[in-house]
Amino acid sequence: MRADNSGVATITLNRPQLRNALSQGMLQALLAELGALATDASVRVVAIAGTGPAFCAGHDLKELRAAQYAPA
Repeated sequence: MRADNSGVATITLNRPQLRNALSQGMLQALLAELGALATDASVRVVAIAGTGPAFCAGHDLKELRAAQYAPA
């Protein structure tokens, strides 16, 4: 991702059906994007947006529960 002409980069969460709840996959992708943006000198601001009716519901609790009860 590159910043626009004013130095603003936008990352958009795109899981609107789950109110953009953060799964492990989304967290890894978000960290990768932020890491890439951190090395881009043209980026001065990072805006994080969400598609759909909610910005972000927080962590995906169904995924956390499934991991908690999954056999090791």
